[in-house]
Amino acid sequence: MGVSDYDAEGRIIRADFEGFSFISAYFPSGTTGDVRQDFKYAFLDDVYGFMQDLKKNHAGLILSGDYNICHKAIDIHNPISNKNTSGFLPEERAWMDKFVDLGFIDTFRAFNPDPGHYSWWSYRANSREKNLGWRIDYHMASKELQNKLKRAVILPDVMHSDHCPVLLELS
Repeated sequence: MGVSDYDAEGRIIRADFEGFSFISAYFPSGTTGDVRQDFKYAFLDDVYGFMQDLKKNHAGLILSGDYNICHKAIDIHNPISNKNTSGFLPEERAWMDKFVDLGFIDTFRAFNPDPGHYSWWSYRANSREKNLGWRIDYHMASKELQNKLKRAVILPDVMHSDHCPVLLELS
């Protein structure tokens, strides 16, 4: 990304292919306190500018990864009790709205408008077995790739961590 604070943490990697660029990102979590939440907000501002700049020369962009943000109430098992929790804060959700307004598609929601689909579950209280999760992993594609989107699915039965894979297939 060219920003030493994020590059030192390995937050972004990009690969260019014919017709699109794929960016894998690990967005900061703000769950450990104000310092990291402020770092997360700075990252959100900077990744927005980074993607804005990339769009000037690369129409086909996919920003994938762990955003550590639930965009909508449908993306979290209990939006009311989590309304003041990092990952579902109004400022974070507003950033997601702004990112979509920049011209990006939430590819999973483009194919599946139903609730109850999550990509992360706490290790506590049998959350995964009870499907008490959060959808915080995304493949956000620029609108220029809309006609190439074939399917997007979450694979909750694949268990290697507290996250599960999120698949995006292009034609």
